Amino acid sequence: MAEERKRVINCRFYEQKFPEVDELVMVRVKSITDIGAYVSLLEYDNSEGLILSSELSRKRIRSISQLIRVGRTEAVVVLRVDSEKGYVDLSKSKVAPEDIPKCEERYNKAKTVHSIMRHLAETTNQDLEHLYEVVGWPLYRRFTHAFDAFKAALTEPDDVFKDIAFPTPEIREQLLQIIQRRLKPQPVKIRADVEVTCFSYEGIDAIKKALKLGEAHGDEETPISITLVAPPLYVMVTTSHDKVHGTSVLEKAVKTITESIEESGGSIVIKAAPRVVNEKDDHSLSVLLEQLKDQNKEVGGDSESEEEVGM
Repeated sequence: MAEERKRVINCRFYEQKFPEVDELVMVRVKSITDIGAYVSLLEYDNSEGLILSSELSRKRIRSISQLIRVGRTEAVVVLRVDSEKGYVDLSKSKVAPEDIPKCEERYNKAKTVHSIMRHLAETTNQDLEHLYEVVGWPLYRRFTHAFDAFKAALTEPDDVFKDIAFPTPEIREQLLQIIQRRLKPQPVKIRADVEVTCFSYEGIDAIKKALKLGEAHGDEETPISITLVAPPLYVMVTTSHDKVHGTSVLEKAVKTITESIEESGGSIVIKAAPRVVNEKDDHSLSVLLEQLKDQNKEVGGDSESEEEVGM
């Protein structure tokens, strides 16, 4: 069973078995010796590589541990590859600082692809390397990155997979389901807190008008709702799959409310600008609304008692 599981889920990320010379790769440090650091090439099925002490830094160092530690993930460049013996010599010192984010981004995208492919292999009882041969690596060749192909498959699966020879139609559908769960953007909640007042003749009508104009900036994909917390505090909320777009919509709504209420002689104070909120923020707001609701009930009861006394 252990051998079968290893056969199913272990495989390199890319089609070539070893990296190319001058390629940037991500590694994890396994051990440190006087010679240098032995590492695992994370994208190449944890194949072993060596960073010689002389390739750790351009500067003279007293101790290797000053520059590198066991367990740490590093971006390094490939110096030499002996595919027959499986030797890969690497350098940390020759990596330009500006290239590290690019290497990390490529690795993170490939790691996501690998996670999806491995999940597919496990759920369909397929050999992972075979799935890479018929699905993953052809997508790497056709697209800049298989991750980009998976993202495109969210909306255009027929175009993305038109030349892919899936072992069965069911595996294709299973892959699409996994992609949907892993890569489909989750909507974020964006909120702004404002205080709106107007003591002119129009009063409450001016406030209602301004808030309606603000809500009108919302649409089906990015609706805006405005809730009264306690006069004069209002909470404006929208949800969007695009954080930048959602924030922009709410900012425009606040601007419109500001212009409208000021034209009517009122004013607005932005207590909290549009920002993404989490479940904790939502819970705090819900608790506050419930407390205010209970307080209003108590006030209402007291008023009735006073009226009865007066009568």
